[in-house]
Amino acid sequence: MAVPVMVEPTERPPSPSARPVAGRSLWRIAWSRLRKDKVALASGAFVLLVVLVAVFAPALTALAGTTPDEPNYDLLNPINAMPAGSFGGISADHILGVEPLNGRDVFARVVYGARISLLVAALATLLSVVLGTAMGLISGYVGGWIGGLIARLMDLLLAFPLLLFAIAIVAVIPDSAFGLGGNTLRLFILVFIIGFFSWPYIGRIVRGQVLSLKEKDFVAAARGTGAGPIRIMVHELLPNLVAPILVYTTLLIPTNILFEAALSYLGVGVRPPTASWGDMLATAADGLFRVDPMFMIVPGVAIFLTVLAFNLLGDALRDAFDPRGGG
Repeated sequence: MAVPVMVEPTERPPSPSARPVAGRSLWRIAWSRLRKDKVALASGAFVLLVVLVAVFAPALTALAGTTPDEPNYDLLNPINAMPAGSFGGISADHILGVEPLNGRDVFARVVYGARISLLVAALATLLSVVLGTAMGLISGYVGGWIGGLIARLMDLLLAFPLLLFAIAIVAVIPDSAFGLGGNTLRLFILVFIIGFFSWPYIGRIVRGQVLSLKEKDFVAAARGTGAGPIRIMVHELLPNLVAPILVYTTLLIPTNILFEAALSYLGVGVRPPTASWGDMLATAADGLFRVDPMFMIVPGVAIFLTVLAFNLLGDALRDAFDPRGGG
């Protein structure tokens, strides 16, 4: 009678094409999603283009042979002071035409106006992000009467009539203060007002995230090792807040661009002849758009495209960092 023989199973050699499964970080997942989003890539490219135009505005205007503040009355019709030629005086030397009444180059004005809008929006957003992140962390993690007080302060600032307050403050500022004067002082006041009253938007987002994260195991583990509140907020919670802060920062910048343009439109922004998109719209709206529509269309399109690009980029970042999304 044959005795059955037990044969030990042999391990199959690994396939040459088999690769170990590696985990992907949230940033790699977000980048892989963004690369597939053509709208996000186009919006990001346009935002980068606007930033480069603002940074290299002097070089661009020098290359075009134009200046933003110097009038040129030879380019105007001597009868009605309107741009000579069609479409607002567009020509090879003035690719976007010239302004009525003074003949200043519109291309140079739009390029330098981008510097003002982006500078105010970027600095105000930076101020609001720093304040909002700090206040949101403290309110969410510390809690108690301190957290409640900060939360009520956020509600108060969100209900504040910001536009009226900004008009009142900028309209009564002196010619010099804090060692600053002229448009430099006005820019400082604009940045402070917009940034200070915008931080609750970021603060509420950060506070909500912290309230959820502080109950996680990694925070409890850090607390168990003797880490203090500041160390936990900075080293444990803050790295997990970078993604939502980045997303809402991108969405806050276009809001600040529109706010600066609105203040300049109302005459409480930078003073002429310094170029500003809002001031150009205000000048065009004073009856000049009827005889020279291009004078209003050019800065209006610049504001529209810039704000649209930032909003689309912010929406794309929000979808890319969504952990519940596919990809």
